[in-house]
This record gives sequence, C-alpha cells and structure tokens, in this order.
Amino acid sequence: MAKKYVLKKSGASPPQSPSEIDYQRELNKGQHQAVTTIDGPLLVIAGAGTGKTRTLVYRVARLVEMRVDPRSILLLTFTRRAAEEMLRRASLLMDNRCEKVAGGTFHSFANIVLRQYGRNIALPAAFTIMDRPDNEDVIKHIRTEMGLNSKERRFPRKQTIAEIYSMAINKQWNLSQLIERDYPHLNNSLEDLLRLYERYVEYKKERALLDYDDLLIQLKDLLAGHEEVRCSLSERYRYILVDEYQDTNRLQAQIIRLLAATHDNVMVVGDDAQSIYSFRGANFRNIMDFPKDFPGTRLIFLEENYRSTQPILNLTNEIIHRAKERYEKNLFTRKGHGDSPLLVQAENEQMQSRFVRQKVLELREEGVPLWEIAVLFRSSFHSFDLEIELGRCDIPFVKRGGFKFMESAHVKDLLAHLRISSNPQDSVSWGRALSLLDGVGPQLSQKVIHWVHEGSVPWERLRSYKAKGKVALGLRTLAQVLEASSERARPAEQAQYFMQYYLPLLKRKYSDDYPKRIRDLEHLLEITERYRSLERLLSDMALEPPTDSVDGVLAVDPDEGPLVLSTIHSAKGLEWHSVFIIWALEGRFPSFYNIHTEEDLEEERRLLYVAATRAKENLFITYPINFFDRSSGAVLSRPSQFIDGLPEKLLEPVYLAEEEEYEDWEM
Repeated sequence: MAKKYVLKKSGASPPQSPSEIDYQRELNKGQHQAVTTIDGPLLVIAGAGTGKTRTLVYRVARLVEMRVDPRSILLLTFTRRAAEEMLRRASLLMDNRCEKVAGGTFHSFANIVLRQYGRNIALPAAFTIMDRPDNEDVIKHIRTEMGLNSKERRFPRKQTIAEIYSMAINKQWNLSQLIERDYPHLNNSLEDLLRLYERYVEYKKERALLDYDDLLIQLKDLLAGHEEVRCSLSERYRYILVDEYQDTNRLQAQIIRLLAATHDNVMVVGDDAQSIYSFRGANFRNIMDFPKDFPGTRLIFLEENYRSTQPILNLTNEIIHRAKERYEKNLFTRKGHGDSPLLVQAENEQMQSRFVRQKVLELREEGVPLWEIAVLFRSSFHSFDLEIELGRCDIPFVKRGGFKFMESAHVKDLLAHLRISSNPQDSVSWGRALSLLDGVGPQLSQKVIHWVHEGSVPWERLRSYKAKGKVALGLRTLAQVLEASSERARPAEQAQYFMQYYLPLLKRKYSDDYPKRIRDLEHLLEITERYRSLERLLSDMALEPPTDSVDGVLAVDPDEGPLVLSTIHSAKGLEWHSVFIIWALEGRFPSFYNIHTEEDLEEERRLLYVAATRAKENLFITYPINFFDRSSGAVLSRPSQFIDGLPEKLLEPVYLAEEEEYEDWEM
C-alpha cells in the first residue's frame, strides 16, 4: 500500500504560540507610538531611512497579537512584493496568522472586490484585465477604425495616446487641461483625441474589458454609489494600513476615505519630502490634507535615521526646510561623525566627468566597492558625457532609468549621418539615414546602398539614383547635405549642419515627444565641441561598458558589481555608501523645462532631497560653470537655487584645478 505524503499549503509554517514581543526594546520612541496607537486615524511621517517598513511590520504583528482578526486588516502597498515581504516578516515575529492579513496593491485589491461586487455597476464577474500593450493595441484598432491613421496627417502614436488617457484619469484632469499643460504641440489633435477616448470607453464596456486605471475608477464608483457595498467592505476591513501614501493619486485617496466609511482606523505612512512622482499621477496634497480628510488624526514623526551620517542629515534637513509647505521634522542619527558633504565647482562638463571618474577610483582604492557608489542625476541625458568618460577608462557601470546615450534612437539617427561622412562604406548607417526619408522602405534602401557603393564618389552616386517624386527629392537633399558637411573641418560644425537637416525629420518621426528629443541632441552638439577629430568622436561614442573585470585600472571582484548611474526617480528607496549628484546647476536642476508652476518647483526641491538622502557616508554635489544653454541662449553658471547660499559648514565648497596649475600655485 502506497504511503501518503501530505503537501502543506504554500508558505505555511507550523502553528506557533503567540510570542511576547518587547516592542519598547525593538522600536524607537516614534516607531513604538505608531505601532501601539491602535484606533483612530494615524498619519506617520517617516523621514528617509527611519525604518518605515519595520514600523508597518510591527504594527501588523501588534494588531494580530491583540487578537484582531487578521482578515479584518488590509495592508495596501505599491508592489505585491512589498506586501508579501512585510507579511512574511510579521509572521516571523508572530505566527502564521499574519498570512491571513489582506495585503496587496490597490489594483489587486480592486480586482478582488470588483469580481465579487461588480454586478452592482453592471460589470460582469468575468471581466478581462488588459495590460498596457493590450490597451495600446485597442487604441490602435480604434484609431484605424476612425480613420485617424492616414499618412496624410500625423496623429499621436498609440503609446502616447495611452499615456495621455492614463495621466488624465490618475490626475483627475480633463483631457483639454492635460494637453494644454503637458502636450501643447498636440492641440490640433484635441478634438480627435476626445472622440477617440469616447469610443475607447465604449469599446471596453461592450467587451467587459478593464485597463489598470479602470480598476481604480470602477472601485471608486462602486464604493461611492452603493452604500450597502461600502458599509459591508468597511465592516470587513476594520484596520487599514497604507504604505508610501505620498505616492497615491486622487483616486486612491478617495478609495481609502470610502473604505473607512464606518470607522476611522486608518494608518498611512509616508514622507511629504519624498513626493516626487507627480508625472505618474501622484498627488502631494493627499499626504498634506490627510488630517482634513480624517478629522482627529494623530500625527507621529519618525526622525531617527539609520542610514546617513549627521553631516549629511544636517544638509538634507536644511534643503527641505526651505520648502514652502511641509511637515516639520528634523532627521538625526547616532552616527554623529562623518565628512561634510562637498559642493564641487567644475569649469565645464568634461571636468565634472573627470572629477567623478577620479574620485570613484580613489574611493575604490580606499575599499569602497563600485556597487556601493552611485551617480545620480535629474534627467537621463545628464549622464551622457560621464558615460563616455567611464567607457574611455574602462570603469564598468550600469544605468537605471532612461536609455544609455547610444540607445537613444534620435541620437543614433544623427550619429548615423556623421558616420557616413567619416566612412561612406558604412552600410548600417546608410540604412538608418535612408529609412528616415519618405517612401524609402527596407528593400529600396538596400538597392540605393548597393548603387552608392558601386561608384567612387558616394554623393554623386546618390544624386544620380533614378527615382521619382518625394523619393528623388529626399535622396538629392541627403546627397547635398552629406557633400556639404564633408567640407566642414570640425566635428561640431558637421554635427550642427546635420542637426539643421535632421530637425524636420525628427519632428515627423517623433511627433509626440520631439521637444524632449531636441534637448538630447543639443546636449550631443555640446559634446562634439570638445573634439577636433571626427574619428575620435565616433570611437568614443561607440565604446561599450565592459562586462568582465577591468585589468590595469581596477581589481574588480566579479561579485562586486558595477558602478551605478541612475536617475533620481529610479533611485528612490535605495542607498549607497557614496553618492554623487551631478548637474546641480540652476537651469538644469531645477530645469527650465520642468517648471510650470510653484508646485513643480517644490517637487524639484524634493527630488534633490531624495537624491541627497541616498548617501550613507559620502555626498558630492557637482555643477559645471560657464555652460551655454542652446535652447535659452543663456550662460548657466550658478549652483541650483536649492543649495545656493547654504552655509559652508553644511556644504563645503571645492573648486577643481588642473595638476599643473596646482603645482604652480604651490610654488
């Protein structure tokens, strides 16, 4: 007779008797208050590095220990992994009862509720959830159905349309408002975008389809319009916990208020100083107005920092104290000693990159592994020059947020023309340049390339290719541009000439977001001005970061990992031993292009605060001076207004000098 082997439930652990947790010993004063304040609304302002997750974990354990039914606890986070990790840690503190806590994202919670109660709003239980590629394809289908995909006019791409619709919902703005503010170049398409949206909503309803944003809209409508459902869910979830409340949008805040209809047992945890995701729909007002939404709110601050040294915290405290609106808090640590943060002034961008490269190598020699060093920046293109410098010196790096320099399609387009000028036999670059022309597809492109390579003078061969109409005009224009550019000596002059030719093509090919791409290309032009040789420029641009150890420069342990380059948005929640913040230059951080309102400016301030609070031991803030900004026609030379004028005891100024200059000064 076969033996029986019993499979346990996934993740289950043997029943344990509740353990007595010494909360006062395990938690600091602020954390202990947050964990042991059980009933009523509670707003926990958790400064950077102050143990926010630990507080939530112990709060769950405390509720369960007090014999609150775990199924009546709802923990909402922004990723499923975060919720699972918190409940796993709570189970280690208590027992497997914590696994019965309802934990997940707003969207997963909405899905569960709508499956059960959706019939109240005429939503069948068998609805289908579309991911972003799915709803982009639906938009493309409807766009074609409505005749908005004709070649006679440029209409936004499906990805851009999906982004516009999603942002309007998350911000609770109408489409006219959003396009006027963020997409003014699409004003001519507003009427059609409105019509397409109406059809998109109708299409989804007919087929029981929901996109991610619909999950929140439908849940809010269900709770707001059906009292019996609202009260039933409110009675079921008697204790609600929300993580990263500063990152919630208006819909999510409304859902929380509705879920707490029969009680006010809501604890939200977050940091107003780290509200930096308005471009995703996050609403700074949610955390500021929580006490208004929940009268009688108790406010608790977590201010003891476990990450940074006190000199770093002194600086970050001062940065955020300048904010127009904030909760008053002052981060402190028991790590009282440490080096002062440095404000490094560089003569130009290249010198800034050289400083970062040299300092990274020095830190590595001092025993700081590369993966414990990060270079942070406001916008992805700010690291382009640094990437070239690191590549030239064989320093391995990984970039988070945005594309690497050479992965940007518009940068590759412009460089393709420079490569043809340098090497007319470069078939790949010919293919890229020809693909930009009207009427030139892959097959015709190969024919043209073959024709050009059969002759000795490529521009003459291109001009003589037999074609008609717009194809002939495009080939003749390209031939003229290539010939004229070859007569210019300096790479910067050639790049500028190609830029003038490429701009109309750029606007046609990337009509949705060409203003942002133009700024990238202007930065490329600034880089070309450093070079006298086109071949050297193109060689540097083609460098790829190595994937193995670097001989002769660093003895890199294969397990060590590369240096981290990251946008600040992608760095939130992370930490490193040493952090560089580059381009802390007024006009770039904050950027002229990202400031439309006072609210935008304040978010830029919070962005710098988030960057600076990533550092544990060393913080370097750098900016180049005498920088000519092509778009504004102004010379940028001042440090960011967020740090300008700070006392030297908080941010020690450093200027960079060439080695020869320093030696002369010493004499």
